[in-house]
Amino acid sequence: MNEIKILTERIRLRLIDLSDLEEIHKLHSLPEVDEYNTLGIPKNSAETKSIVEPWIAENQLSEIKSYTFAIENISNKKFMGLFGLKLGNEKYKSAEVWYKIHPDYWKKGYATEALKAIIHFGFETLKLHRIKAGCAVDNIGSLKVLEKSGMTREGRHRQILPLKSGWSDNFEYAILDIDIK
Repeated sequence: MNEIKILTERIRLRLIDLSDLEEIHKLHSLPEVDEYNTLGIPKNSAETKSIVEPWIAENQLSEIKSYTFAIENISNKKFMGLFGLKLGNEKYKSAEVWYKIHPDYWKKGYATEALKAIIHFGFETLKLHRIKAGCAVDNIGSLKVLEKSGMTREGRHRQILPLKSGWSDNFEYAILDIDIK
Protein backbone atom coordinates (compact mmCIF):
# COMPACT_ATOMS: atom_id res chain seq x y z
CA MET A 1 0.00 0.00 0.00
CA ASN A 2 1.17 3.53 -0.78
CA GLU A 3 2.14 5.61 2.24
CA ILE A 4 1.57 9.18 1.10
CA LYS A 5 1.08 11.69 3.89
CA ILE A 6 0.90 15.43 3.50
CA LEU A 7 1.27 17.50 6.65
CA THR A 8 0.50 21.13 7.34
CA GLU A 9 0.42 23.03 10.60
CA ARG A 10 -3.10 21.82 11.51
CA ILE A 11 -3.99 18.92 9.22
CA ARG A 12 -2.76 15.65 7.80
CA LEU A 13 -3.83 14.33 4.43
CA ARG A 14 -3.43 10.58 3.98
CA LEU A 15 -4.78 8.12 1.45
CA ILE A 16 -8.17 6.76 2.51
CA ASP A 17 -8.75 3.15 3.49
CA LEU A 18 -11.76 1.03 4.44
CA SER A 19 -11.52 2.12 8.08
CA ASP A 20 -12.70 5.57 6.89
CA LEU A 21 -15.98 4.20 5.50
CA GLU A 22 -18.20 5.18 8.44
CA GLU A 23 -16.90 8.76 8.52
CA ILE A 24 -17.15 9.09 4.74
CA HIS A 25 -20.73 7.81 4.85
CA LYS A 26 -21.62 10.37 7.55
CA LEU A 27 -20.02 13.14 5.46
CA HIS A 28 -21.86 12.12 2.27
CA SER A 29 -25.15 11.90 4.19
CA LEU A 30 -25.15 15.54 5.31
CA PRO A 31 -27.62 17.69 3.29
CA GLU A 32 -25.39 20.78 3.61
CA VAL A 33 -22.44 18.87 2.10
CA ASP A 34 -24.66 17.52 -0.68
CA GLU A 35 -26.10 20.92 -1.69
CA TYR A 36 -23.55 21.59 -4.45
CA ASN A 37 -22.55 17.98 -5.07
CA THR A 38 -23.72 15.83 -7.97
CA LEU A 39 -23.10 12.52 -6.16
CA GLY A 40 -26.29 12.66 -4.08
CA ILE A 41 -26.91 11.34 -0.58
CA PRO A 42 -26.27 7.60 -0.35
CA LYS A 43 -29.21 5.38 0.67
CA ASN A 44 -27.04 3.38 3.09
CA SER A 45 -23.44 2.57 3.99
CA ALA A 46 -23.37 -0.21 1.37
CA GLU A 47 -23.93 2.41 -1.34
CA THR A 48 -21.16 4.54 0.13
CA LYS A 49 -18.89 1.48 0.20
CA SER A 50 -19.51 0.90 -3.52
CA ILE A 51 -18.34 4.49 -4.16
CA VAL A 52 -15.35 4.33 -1.83
CA GLU A 53 -13.94 0.91 -2.78
CA PRO A 54 -12.76 2.04 -6.27
CA TRP A 55 -11.07 5.07 -4.64
CA ILE A 56 -9.23 2.77 -2.23
CA ALA A 57 -8.26 0.40 -5.06
CA GLU A 58 -6.91 3.32 -7.10
CA ASN A 59 -4.87 4.52 -4.09
CA GLN A 60 -3.17 1.11 -3.94
CA LEU A 61 -1.95 1.05 -7.54
CA SER A 62 1.77 1.42 -8.20
CA GLU A 63 0.97 4.35 -10.50
CA ILE A 64 -1.87 6.30 -8.96
CA LYS A 65 -3.96 8.32 -11.42
CA SER A 66 -6.58 9.45 -8.92
CA TYR A 67 -5.66 10.17 -5.30
CA THR A 68 -8.34 10.27 -2.60
CA PHE A 69 -7.17 11.64 0.73
CA ALA A 70 -8.77 11.76 4.16
CA ILE A 71 -8.26 15.07 5.92
CA GLU A 72 -7.48 14.66 9.62
CA ASN A 73 -7.10 17.20 12.38
CA ILE A 74 -3.55 16.79 13.71
CA SER A 75 -4.44 17.80 17.27
CA ASN A 76 -7.28 15.32 17.85
CA LYS A 77 -6.97 12.87 14.88
CA LYS A 78 -10.61 13.54 13.86
CA PHE A 79 -11.78 12.99 10.27
CA MET A 80 -12.53 16.37 8.69
CA GLY A 81 -13.30 15.53 5.10
CA LEU A 82 -12.06 14.27 1.76
CA PHE A 83 -9.74 15.63 -0.88
CA GLY A 84 -9.28 14.26 -4.38
CA LEU A 85 -6.64 14.85 -7.04
CA LYS A 86 -7.32 13.23 -10.41
CA LEU A 87 -4.49 13.23 -12.91
CA GLY A 88 -5.20 13.99 -16.54
CA ASN A 89 -3.34 12.86 -19.65
CA GLU A 90 0.37 12.54 -18.84
CA LYS A 91 1.30 14.70 -21.85
CA TYR A 92 -0.51 17.73 -20.40
CA LYS A 93 0.84 17.38 -16.83
CA SER A 94 -2.51 18.42 -15.42
CA ALA A 95 -4.91 17.37 -12.70
CA GLU A 96 -8.28 18.29 -11.22
CA VAL A 97 -9.01 18.69 -7.52
CA TRP A 98 -12.21 18.22 -5.52
CA TYR A 99 -12.99 18.28 -1.83
CA LYS A 100 -15.72 17.77 0.75
CA ILE A 101 -15.29 19.22 4.22
CA HIS A 102 -17.47 18.43 7.23
CA PRO A 103 -19.53 21.55 8.18
CA ASP A 104 -17.95 21.56 11.66
CA TYR A 105 -14.76 22.72 9.91
CA TRP A 106 -16.22 25.28 7.50
CA LYS A 107 -15.06 28.90 7.65
CA LYS A 108 -11.95 28.05 9.67
CA GLY A 109 -9.37 27.93 6.86
CA TYR A 110 -9.00 24.14 6.81
CA ALA A 111 -10.15 23.71 3.20
CA THR A 112 -7.78 26.44 2.02
CA GLU A 113 -4.93 24.89 4.00
CA ALA A 114 -5.66 21.47 2.48
CA LEU A 115 -5.93 22.85 -1.06
CA LYS A 116 -2.65 24.75 -0.77
CA ALA A 117 -0.98 21.54 0.46
CA ILE A 118 -2.44 19.54 -2.44
CA ILE A 119 -1.34 22.22 -4.92
CA HIS A 120 2.19 22.04 -3.47
CA PHE A 121 2.12 18.21 -3.68
CA GLY A 122 0.92 18.40 -7.29
CA PHE A 123 3.58 20.82 -8.44
CA GLU A 124 6.55 19.71 -6.32
CA THR A 125 6.07 15.94 -6.03
CA LEU A 126 4.04 15.08 -9.14
CA LYS A 127 5.68 17.76 -11.32
CA LEU A 128 2.35 18.96 -12.70
CA HIS A 129 2.01 22.09 -14.81
CA ARG A 130 -1.69 22.85 -14.24
CA ILE A 131 -4.25 22.06 -11.55
CA LYS A 132 -7.91 22.87 -12.12
CA ALA A 133 -11.14 22.83 -10.13
CA GLY A 134 -14.81 23.44 -10.80
CA CYS A 135 -17.32 25.03 -8.47
CA ALA A 136 -21.07 25.69 -8.61
CA VAL A 137 -21.55 29.45 -9.06
CA ASP A 138 -23.64 29.73 -5.87
CA ASN A 139 -21.14 27.85 -3.71
CA ILE A 140 -19.62 30.96 -2.16
CA GLY A 141 -17.58 29.02 0.42
CA SER A 142 -15.77 27.00 -2.23
CA LEU A 143 -15.27 30.04 -4.44
CA LYS A 144 -13.44 31.72 -1.55
CA VAL A 145 -11.31 28.60 -0.90
CA LEU A 146 -10.24 28.39 -4.55
CA GLU A 147 -9.40 32.10 -4.75
CA LYS A 148 -7.55 32.20 -1.38
CA SER A 149 -5.47 29.26 -2.62
CA GLY A 150 -4.24 31.27 -5.60
CA MET A 151 -6.45 29.75 -8.27
CA THR A 152 -7.72 31.96 -11.09
CA ARG A 153 -11.29 31.93 -12.37
CA GLU A 154 -11.00 31.11 -16.06
CA GLY A 155 -14.54 30.63 -17.24
CA ARG A 156 -18.09 29.54 -16.72
CA HIS A 157 -19.82 26.41 -17.96
CA ARG A 158 -23.53 26.97 -18.37
CA GLN A 159 -25.98 24.55 -16.73
CA ILE A 160 -23.47 21.71 -16.43
CA LEU A 161 -24.17 20.54 -12.86
CA PRO A 162 -27.32 18.49 -12.17
CA LEU A 163 -27.98 19.56 -8.57
CA LYS A 164 -31.08 18.80 -6.51
CA SER A 165 -32.10 22.44 -6.94
CA GLY A 166 -31.85 22.17 -10.75
CA TRP A 167 -29.16 22.75 -13.35
CA SER A 168 -26.32 24.96 -12.15
CA ASP A 169 -23.61 26.88 -13.90
CA ASN A 170 -20.05 26.01 -12.87
CA PHE A 171 -17.05 28.30 -12.55
CA GLU A 172 -13.76 26.86 -13.76
CA TYR A 173 -10.59 27.67 -11.83
CA ALA A 174 -6.95 26.78 -12.40
CA ILE A 175 -3.45 27.45 -11.15
CA LEU A 176 -0.20 26.90 -13.02
CA ASP A 177 3.16 25.87 -11.65
CA ILE A 178 4.55 29.23 -12.85
CA ASP A 179 1.96 31.02 -10.66
CA ILE A 180 3.68 29.87 -7.47
CA LYS A 181 7.37 30.13 -8.39
